[in-house]
Amino acid sequence: MRKTTPLVLAALLASRLTPALAQNSPEENNDNGDAPFVRHIRPDRPGQTISAGVLRAGEFQLETGIQRFTPRVGVGVTSNVNTLRIGFWNSMELRVTQPYVFGTPRLATGSTSDVPTPRTDSVGWAPVTVGVKLMLTPDRASRFQASLLAEASLPNTGQNGLRRTTWAPAGRLLLSQQIGRRAALEGNFGFVQTGLTMTDLFNGEIPGQYIGSLALTAPITDKMGYFVEGYGRGRAQLTSGANAGLYYRPWTGLRFDATVGRVLGGLNAGANTVNVGMSFRLGGNK
Repeated sequence: MRKTTPLVLAALLASRLTPALAQNSPEENNDNGDAPFVRHIRPDRPGQTISAGVLRAGEFQLETGIQRFTPRVGVGVTSNVNTLRIGFWNSMELRVTQPYVFGTPRLATGSTSDVPTPRTDSVGWAPVTVGVKLMLTPDRASRFQASLLAEASLPNTGQNGLRRTTWAPAGRLLLSQQIGRRAALEGNFGFVQTGLTMTDLFNGEIPGQYIGSLALTAPITDKMGYFVEGYGRGRAQLTSGANAGLYYRPWTGLRFDATVGRVLGGLNAGANTVNVGMSFRLGGNK
């Protein structure tokens, strides 16, 4: 009996290990893995809210758009924002963003308006922002997802009046709750610090601005849907606003969007925005 005991134990152990080794990943076992919300492209535009979705390794996604900002008084600004997202590991993506402000540099003129206006030489390429988005939840097909975004605008990048010599780090917690098979509620909570220097760090002076946003994306048809968002940012004084728009997705990896927005509170209260853009993904479009 003693001689057969090790054999019996080995057989029991093998019976336990074999199913475990044959198991699929959590995402493959999740019956939500084939939901349109999971399979379709999830851009980080338009608006202020960044999605909690993280690209898979080997996937590339380009997001670009043009926005017109029209203040209640003064001259408006037209800009273009370009973001390249690269799936690096299964739970991490790398990001590079660089806006472009249209216009021709010109000499400054006197202004008596209390409304903040951009410098007349603030045109051309803005500083380059690089970042990492890390997925905190283990299952990409989970109905609730959480990710962490850390990024920074690089010093000595950009043109004309947009060029900066200091760092501008930022961080956000990104949350997403899927509703049904196609809709989702997404929220962002974080901060951004412009003009950070080593002296600020040594002195403990890191004021920055807090950022918060909540957005709902939902379908109208299989290929069309709508987007509504509210946001706020600031510290001593809060700037708040809202955006709403439509999107059209002709296939899994391509989406067009158009939105309008209004600044509701802060120094630029009453300003309007119009934004059109597209997002394109390579890989994962089966």
